[in-house]
Amino acid sequence: MLDACAELVDEVGYEGLTTTLLAERAEVAIGSVYQFFPDKRAIVQALTLRTMESYLQRLDERFSSDDLTHWWDGVDAGIDEYITMHRTVPGFRTLHFGDVVDLHLLDEQRDNNGVIADQLARVLSERFGLSDVPDLRFHLEIAVEVADALIKLAFRRTSEGNERVLVEAKALIRDYLHRQVDARGEVGKRPVGQPAKPADDQIVDSAEAGARSA
Repeated sequence: MLDACAELVDEVGYEGLTTTLLAERAEVAIGSVYQFFPDKRAIVQALTLRTMESYLQRLDERFSSDDLTHWWDGVDAGIDEYITMHRTVPGFRTLHFGDVVDLHLLDEQRDNNGVIADQLARVLSERFGLSDVPDLRFHLEIAVEVADALIKLAFRRTSEGNERVLVEAKALIRDYLHRQVDARGEVGKRPVGQPAKPADDQIVDSAEAGARSA
Protein backbone atom coordinates (compact mmCIF):
# COMPACT_ATOMS: atom_id res chain seq x y z
CA MET A 1 0.00 0.00 0.00
CA LEU A 2 2.87 2.40 0.70
CA ASP A 3 4.31 1.81 -2.77
CA ALA A 4 0.89 2.52 -4.29
CA CYS A 5 0.65 5.69 -2.19
CA ALA A 6 4.05 6.89 -3.45
CA GLU A 7 2.99 6.41 -7.06
CA LEU A 8 -0.32 8.18 -6.56
CA VAL A 9 1.01 11.28 -4.85
CA ASP A 10 3.35 11.84 -7.80
CA GLU A 11 0.38 11.55 -10.14
CA VAL A 12 -2.39 13.42 -8.30
CA GLY A 13 -0.67 15.18 -5.39
CA TYR A 14 -1.51 14.87 -1.72
CA GLU A 15 -4.79 16.77 -2.10
CA GLY A 16 -5.92 14.41 -4.87
CA LEU A 17 -5.03 11.29 -2.92
CA THR A 18 -7.98 9.31 -1.49
CA THR A 19 -8.24 6.00 0.29
CA THR A 20 -10.48 4.77 -2.54
CA LEU A 21 -7.78 5.54 -5.13
CA LEU A 22 -5.20 3.87 -2.92
CA ALA A 23 -7.28 0.71 -2.55
CA GLU A 24 -7.77 0.53 -6.32
CA ARG A 25 -4.07 1.04 -7.08
CA ALA A 26 -2.96 -1.45 -4.41
CA GLU A 27 -5.68 -3.88 -5.55
CA VAL A 28 -7.05 -4.38 -2.05
CA ALA A 29 -10.46 -3.88 -0.50
CA ILE A 30 -11.11 -0.47 1.02
CA GLY A 31 -11.63 -2.22 4.36
CA SER A 32 -8.06 -3.48 4.21
CA VAL A 33 -6.80 0.08 3.95
CA TYR A 34 -8.74 1.17 7.05
CA GLN A 35 -7.54 -1.91 8.89
CA PHE A 36 -4.06 -0.40 8.92
CA PHE A 37 -4.61 3.34 8.42
CA PRO A 38 -7.43 5.56 9.74
CA ASP A 39 -7.02 8.16 6.97
CA LYS A 40 -4.76 9.29 4.15
CA ARG A 41 -2.61 11.39 6.50
CA ALA A 42 -1.65 8.26 8.42
CA ILE A 43 -0.74 6.51 5.18
CA VAL A 44 1.48 9.38 4.06
CA GLN A 45 3.04 9.60 7.52
CA ALA A 46 4.01 5.91 7.32
CA LEU A 47 5.42 6.46 3.82
CA THR A 48 7.42 9.49 5.00
CA LEU A 49 8.87 7.60 7.97
CA ARG A 50 9.91 4.81 5.63
CA THR A 51 11.53 7.38 3.35
CA MET A 52 13.47 8.93 6.24
CA GLU A 53 14.72 5.49 7.30
CA SER A 54 15.83 4.86 3.72
CA TYR A 55 17.64 8.21 3.62
CA LEU A 56 19.49 7.48 6.87
CA GLN A 57 20.39 3.99 5.64
CA ARG A 58 21.83 5.52 2.47
CA LEU A 59 23.89 7.90 4.62
CA ASP A 60 25.14 5.06 6.82
CA GLU A 61 26.30 3.21 3.72
CA ARG A 62 28.06 6.30 2.38
CA PHE A 63 29.60 7.08 5.77
CA SER A 64 31.01 3.58 6.10
CA SER A 65 33.08 4.23 2.98
CA ASP A 66 36.74 5.11 3.36
CA ASP A 67 36.23 7.80 0.72
CA LEU A 68 34.82 10.18 3.34
CA THR A 69 37.80 11.66 5.16
CA HIS A 70 36.45 15.05 6.28
CA TRP A 71 33.20 16.20 7.86
CA TRP A 72 32.39 18.16 4.71
CA ASP A 73 32.45 14.89 2.74
CA GLY A 74 29.63 13.75 5.00
CA VAL A 75 27.58 16.90 4.40
CA ASP A 76 28.22 16.57 0.67
CA ALA A 77 27.02 12.96 0.79
CA GLY A 78 23.87 14.06 2.61
CA ILE A 79 23.07 16.62 -0.09
CA ASP A 80 23.85 14.15 -2.90
CA GLU A 81 21.56 11.50 -1.44
CA TYR A 82 18.77 14.05 -1.00
CA ILE A 83 19.08 15.02 -4.66
CA THR A 84 19.24 11.38 -5.79
CA MET A 85 16.05 10.59 -3.88
CA HIS A 86 14.28 13.43 -5.67
CA ARG A 87 15.25 11.77 -8.94
CA THR A 88 14.68 8.12 -8.10
CA VAL A 89 12.32 7.56 -5.15
CA PRO A 90 8.60 7.61 -6.04
CA GLY A 91 6.65 10.16 -4.01
CA PHE A 92 9.68 11.94 -2.58
CA ARG A 93 9.64 14.87 -4.98
CA THR A 94 6.04 15.55 -3.96
CA LEU A 95 6.13 14.78 -0.24
CA HIS A 96 9.81 15.39 0.65
CA PHE A 97 9.91 14.68 4.39
CA GLY A 98 6.23 15.44 4.90
CA ASP A 99 6.07 19.26 4.78
CA VAL A 100 3.28 19.21 2.20
CA VAL A 101 1.12 17.40 4.76
CA ASP A 102 2.27 18.69 8.14
CA LEU A 103 5.43 20.49 9.27
CA HIS A 104 5.41 18.16 12.30
CA LEU A 105 4.65 14.93 10.48
CA LEU A 106 7.81 13.17 11.70
CA ASP A 107 7.73 14.47 15.28
CA GLU A 108 5.06 16.38 17.20
CA GLN A 109 7.68 18.44 19.05
CA ARG A 110 10.03 19.31 16.16
CA ASP A 111 9.48 20.33 12.57
CA ASN A 112 10.46 17.85 9.88
CA ASN A 113 13.68 19.56 8.82
CA GLY A 114 14.69 19.83 12.47
CA VAL A 115 14.37 16.05 12.76
CA ILE A 116 16.58 15.60 9.70
CA ALA A 117 19.15 18.05 11.12
CA ASP A 118 19.21 16.07 14.39
CA GLN A 119 19.91 12.86 12.50
CA LEU A 120 22.64 14.48 10.41
CA ALA A 121 24.28 15.87 13.56
CA ARG A 122 24.23 12.40 15.10
CA VAL A 123 25.88 10.65 12.16
CA LEU A 124 28.43 13.44 11.63
CA SER A 125 29.37 13.36 15.32
CA GLU A 126 29.74 9.59 15.29
CA ARG A 127 31.69 9.44 12.03
CA PHE A 128 33.93 12.51 12.32
CA GLY A 129 34.01 13.19 16.06
CA LEU A 130 32.50 16.68 15.90
CA SER A 131 31.73 17.99 19.37
CA ASP A 132 29.17 20.38 20.88
CA VAL A 133 26.24 18.57 19.31
CA PRO A 134 23.52 21.13 20.24
CA ASP A 135 25.46 23.91 18.47
CA LEU A 136 26.14 21.62 15.52
CA ARG A 137 22.44 20.78 15.27
CA PHE A 138 21.55 24.47 15.14
CA HIS A 139 23.95 25.16 12.26
CA LEU A 140 22.82 22.04 10.42
CA GLU A 141 19.18 23.03 10.83
CA ILE A 142 19.93 26.35 9.10
CA ALA A 143 21.82 24.48 6.38
CA VAL A 144 19.00 21.95 5.89
CA GLU A 145 16.39 24.70 5.51
CA VAL A 146 18.47 26.53 2.90
CA ALA A 147 19.37 23.36 1.00
CA ASP A 148 15.76 22.15 1.06
CA ALA A 149 14.46 25.41 -0.41
CA LEU A 150 17.08 25.57 -3.16
CA ILE A 151 16.75 21.91 -4.13
CA LYS A 152 12.98 22.33 -4.41
CA LEU A 153 13.62 25.32 -6.67
CA ALA A 154 15.97 23.24 -8.83
CA PHE A 155 13.34 20.54 -9.32
CA ARG A 156 10.62 23.06 -10.07
CA ARG A 157 12.73 24.33 -12.95
CA THR A 158 13.50 20.95 -14.52
CA SER A 159 12.34 17.42 -13.80
CA GLU A 160 15.92 16.25 -13.19
CA GLY A 161 16.88 19.31 -11.15
CA ASN A 162 18.49 22.43 -12.57
CA GLU A 163 22.21 21.75 -12.27
CA ARG A 164 23.17 25.40 -11.91
CA VAL A 165 20.85 25.81 -8.92
CA LEU A 166 22.10 22.56 -7.36
CA VAL A 167 25.73 23.64 -7.69
CA GLU A 168 24.89 27.00 -6.12
CA ALA A 169 23.06 25.27 -3.27
CA LYS A 170 26.13 23.18 -2.45
CA ALA A 171 28.38 26.24 -2.59
CA LEU A 172 26.15 28.22 -0.21
CA ILE A 173 25.92 25.37 2.30
CA ARG A 174 29.64 24.72 2.18
CA ASP A 175 30.46 28.39 2.71
CA TYR A 176 28.04 28.71 5.62
CA LEU A 177 29.19 25.56 7.41
CA HIS A 178 32.84 26.39 6.77
CA ARG A 179 32.40 29.71 8.58
CA GLN A 180 30.52 28.11 11.44
CA VAL A 181 32.38 24.83 11.82
CA ASP A 182 35.55 24.38 9.78
CA ALA A 183 37.04 27.81 10.49
CA ARG A 184 37.15 26.80 14.16
CA GLY A 185 38.46 23.31 13.60
CA GLU A 186 35.25 21.92 15.11
CA VAL A 187 32.02 23.18 16.68
CA GLY A 188 32.39 24.41 20.24
CA LYS A 189 35.77 26.10 20.15
CA ARG A 190 34.23 29.57 19.85
CA PRO A 191 31.35 30.93 21.94
CA VAL A 192 28.01 30.71 20.19
CA GLY A 193 27.14 33.95 18.40
CA GLN A 194 30.75 35.16 18.10
CA PRO A 195 31.58 35.34 14.38
CA ALA A 196 34.62 33.62 12.95
CA LYS A 197 37.40 35.93 11.82
CA PRO A 198 37.36 36.68 8.11
CA ALA A 199 40.07 34.92 6.14
CA ASP A 200 41.95 38.22 5.58
CA ASP A 201 42.10 38.88 9.34
CA GLN A 202 43.46 35.39 9.95
CA ILE A 203 46.21 36.00 7.39
CA VAL A 204 47.14 39.31 9.09
CA ASP A 205 47.22 37.62 12.50
CA SER A 206 49.52 34.90 11.14
CA ALA A 207 51.84 37.48 9.58
CA GLU A 208 52.03 39.49 12.83
CA ALA A 209 52.76 36.34 14.82
CA GLY A 210 55.54 35.43 12.40
CA ALA A 211 57.05 38.92 12.67
CA ARG A 212 57.07 38.76 16.48
CA SER A 213 58.75 35.37 16.51
CA ALA A 214 61.39 36.69 14.09
